[in-house]
Amino acid sequence: MKIPKITQFTPEEMTLFLSDYRILYAVVGSKLSVDDWKFIKQYIFKGIDAGFYGRDAHGVQQLVHTLETCRVLLEQVGLGRRSILMALLYPLAEHKVISQEEMNLNFGSEVVKLVSNMAKVQHLYADHDSLEDENFSKLMLSFAEDIRVIICMICDRYTLMKALNHTKDIEYRHKVTQECRLLYTPIAHRLGLYVIKGELEDMAVKYDYREVYDDIAHQLQQTKRSREEYIQQFITPLEARLKEVLPVSFHIKGRTKSISSIWSKMKRQQNRIDQIYDLFAIRIIIDVEGPNEKALCWQAYSVVTDMYQPNPKRLRDWLSIPKSNGYESLHITVYGPSDRWVEVQIRTKRMDEIAERGLAAHWKYKGVKSEGNSADQLIAAIREVLESGAPKGELMKDFSMGLYNEEVFVFTPKGEVHKFPKGATVLDFAFSIHTKLGMQCVGARVGGKNVKINYQLNSGDTVEILTSSQQTPKLDWLNIVKTSKARSRIKSGIKEIENREAQTGKEMLQRRFKNRKIELDEAEMSRVIIKLGYKTQTAFYHDLSVGDISVDEVLKEYEQMQTPQIQGEQASHSAADFTATPEIAAETEKKQAGNDVLVIDRDLKGIEYKLAKCCHPIYGDDIVGFVSIARGITIHRADCSNIKSLEKQYPYRIQRARWSGKSAGQYFITLRVVGNDDIGIVTNISSVINKEPNTLLRSISIDTEGGLFQGHLTVSVSDLSSLNTLIRKIQSVKGVKNVSRTN
Repeated sequence: MKIPKITQFTPEEMTLFLSDYRILYAVVGSKLSVDDWKFIKQYIFKGIDAGFYGRDAHGVQQLVHTLETCRVLLEQVGLGRRSILMALLYPLAEHKVISQEEMNLNFGSEVVKLVSNMAKVQHLYADHDSLEDENFSKLMLSFAEDIRVIICMICDRYTLMKALNHTKDIEYRHKVTQECRLLYTPIAHRLGLYVIKGELEDMAVKYDYREVYDDIAHQLQQTKRSREEYIQQFITPLEARLKEVLPVSFHIKGRTKSISSIWSKMKRQQNRIDQIYDLFAIRIIIDVEGPNEKALCWQAYSVVTDMYQPNPKRLRDWLSIPKSNGYESLHITVYGPSDRWVEVQIRTKRMDEIAERGLAAHWKYKGVKSEGNSADQLIAAIREVLESGAPKGELMKDFSMGLYNEEVFVFTPKGEVHKFPKGATVLDFAFSIHTKLGMQCVGARVGGKNVKINYQLNSGDTVEILTSSQQTPKLDWLNIVKTSKARSRIKSGIKEIENREAQTGKEMLQRRFKNRKIELDEAEMSRVIIKLGYKTQTAFYHDLSVGDISVDEVLKEYEQMQTPQIQGEQASHSAADFTATPEIAAETEKKQAGNDVLVIDRDLKGIEYKLAKCCHPIYGDDIVGFVSIARGITIHRADCSNIKSLEKQYPYRIQRARWSGKSAGQYFITLRVVGNDDIGIVTNISSVINKEPNTLLRSISIDTEGGLFQGHLTVSVSDLSSLNTLIRKIQSVKGVKNVSRTN
């Protein structure tokens, strides 16, 4: 094969290049067409001519590195045509040696998509320093979309780690080692790439702790033969005894831990290598399923502990109470021959399958939080493909990373990654950081722009929460959040505030009773609360506190409840007793809300509100809003005595409000009329009211005494102007002395 001259190739690199190329051709030759090979050579040579395939700034020969990656993909993973083309073409596409149009024309759209996804993921972590976060790997998987992209990246880093063995750029080698330790090694294990994962871990120790690595490797090499003999010495009598006792088949595995695992235990236990308890590990796997599983495991345990002295402090019983991730096994450390400690694990074939195939994978086995059953099932399925003899290249393309389509991953300003369900909002994010942050959240900055609390998060967003000490949780927040944590915190916050305000309302009522020298009977008050339509005392006292009902109204109901009704006597109903029918009230409220005639705070239209019953504001009144925790905003007249009291207690919950547009609703108002008790005066007043457009008389109550009458009229009007006109006309009726608006 004639190739362009590469001046930066050493003789060793040239030999390696030719070897990789021939192996690549031999292994993939049947999978690639003649045209595939023609175009591959064409673009490789084009890259060489362009000077791209030189040695990078860290001393790595790029073409050799690319071909080595392809070789690993073929020999250790077993992927096929598209994966090899992705690994070959990605560097060329990044350096504009080949365009997407050329790739699509010569290799197909799927290869273009793989290369594009590879570029997207490669660029992702360059912008975020958050590799320590487990969620970051999920974000990477989400961006990759296809598992072959992730496998290719793992093989690329594995090849790079091997190439950096003799580099002089120590800082770069440390950076790559950190990336592998925090990101690629855990994913490799989850995908069942055990050889690659183990070598990555060992290389990480080798590069960061060279003296430690060399020392452990030297000791293991010196003791390799004796270690293998020792394991066999331990297993042989145990195997014979188990055959006598167990009624089913089994097999025993013996192993020595890897250098990285030994180093990890040495650090954790602060011991020398010869003091590590489980440097030798024996696993007994019993071939049985069904109700006798645990009994047979304990039977095997009895045999082991009869033959070898156990250390009771090292017993781990995950048979009786399995781990939360489903892991089941018995672990015991025993004193073996030659006074050496050996760890023995006892489990059934089913338990071993669960532990080895992803349902209790290593990253969860060590205590890392699970990402859910769907992830376990996907990873287990991927492992089966990787470990089977099936044509992996064809099967792997079906394993799209759609697992994370229903999740989004977002960053804090410090680069930490948080996972949320799709549709989660800024408010969910705030509560995930801290409850107080959620309670005071008023919005966020995402991508340099201010957004509201209901902004839906997208993967890759960087979110900075904005807060206000005057903010409090609202009932409608429950319609904004998606996470159960946020919902529970909001409900708790609302309940706490409601209880606090209910206590204030109760104390307010008790003071008024005391001032009026009325003895408060709790049983009688309970009847009043029920009569007013409340199911709980908390809700009643809360509404009393925030002015949704007036103390005077409660006092009146209480006094009437205690005053016995004389049989046959017709009760006199004042305007304060009048309540519109539910149908009328609902229709009126619907019209008022739909017309959006209120502007609250800084031109915030469309906010849920209701009109306070204590002062009955109507369109045109000077008004203010009070933020009610559980019931939106309550609108009061500015001169309402209740709102003045609330303003002193909760100044941060007062909102400016004004009327806007035109009134199209009807408002119920009570008028107090005083005048001479003349014949026909009530008829005259009623006539005046009935002649007014858009005005209805809903209720009338008249009391007379000493030649004077006092009446309460409930009328519905459209706005303040109509009301003032009506008051003037009633005052003009002969005999009327005064007309005033109550409440």
